[in-house]
Amino acid sequence: MAHEAAEILASTRAYVDPELRRAVESLPGSMRRIALYHFGWEHADGTPAAGNAGKAIRPALVLAAVRALGGEPATAVRAAAAVELIHNFTLLHDDVMDRDTTRRHRPTAWTVFGYADAILAGDALQALAQRMLAEDPHPGAPAAAARLAACVVELCAGQHADCALERRGPDEVTLDECLVMAEAKTGALLGCACALGALYAGADRDEVDALDGFGRQAGLAFQLIDDVIGIWGDPGRTGKPAGADLAARKKSLPVVAALASGTPAAAELAELYAGPPGRTEDGPAHATRVACAVERAGGRDWAQVHAADRMSLAIGQLARAIPDPESAGGLLALAEFVTRRTH
Repeated sequence: MAHEAAEILASTRAYVDPELRRAVESLPGSMRRIALYHFGWEHADGTPAAGNAGKAIRPALVLAAVRALGGEPATAVRAAAAVELIHNFTLLHDDVMDRDTTRRHRPTAWTVFGYADAILAGDALQALAQRMLAEDPHPGAPAAAARLAACVVELCAGQHADCALERRGPDEVTLDECLVMAEAKTGALLGCACALGALYAGADRDEVDALDGFGRQAGLAFQLIDDVIGIWGDPGRTGKPAGADLAARKKSLPVVAALASGTPAAAELAELYAGPPGRTEDGPAHATRVACAVERAGGRDWAQVHAADRMSLAIGQLARAIPDPESAGGLLALAEFVTRRTH
């Protein structure tokens, strides 16, 4: 399935990137420069770059859902591009809020252009996404635009919850709260991508909702694996510094699961996680100690098992809308890809 997923993602990029480029290049000069840099199409000085715009998982889900329901993927390219614009709007804003300095193996946009410009570029991408659907003559576009707008509100609520959790102590955050937050932050957009594909294929309400459920559950599995990679991934492959989430005291799912384990390692982890981020002792050695404590307290194993459980739920939702496994093959391959990746 990994080979199939790679082919789907490459095909999606071929379909969607020209539409994305047209949208981004329609922006005013200052916003265009930031967006082109963020997508990896230009260097900071405005000269052309080879490009690393991400894996295109969300637009791939849109097109795979259309195909699985018997529609024509070419009719949904605008919808797929709109979903990818929304995803990148969230990345630009999240990088500012989280003070992340690296994304896709290069400095984040705010570190190059400043906070205000990065935020405004993100706002512009969100507006572009809505305009793309508003101008799309496809009969599924109005419902897709409404669904995408509702998703953006949910994404904002999820990010707000995440920020609120970060202000609380390690012993004041529950696993259920973190799972709800992760569904809103990550599951919502993957669910929306699948639902938009269903709408463009002319699916009925039950099929649209089932595919939304599939994407949400797969999205939670994705977030669980992403959190694991954030702690134990190879920086050379992830494009992010090792231990960055731990140094920032992020309440990621493996960390919260470890803290809730009641083990001696959980008590050690709580002590290591105490205090504000950015202390002089928060170096690589400290991050290694924290990661070891999370693992000994069962956080890594819990995340991996729970990701598999969420994928089982996702497959159940998918079967509601598309009982034929062969027709659902593209969606299954993408779901398998996001839960078995290593970077």
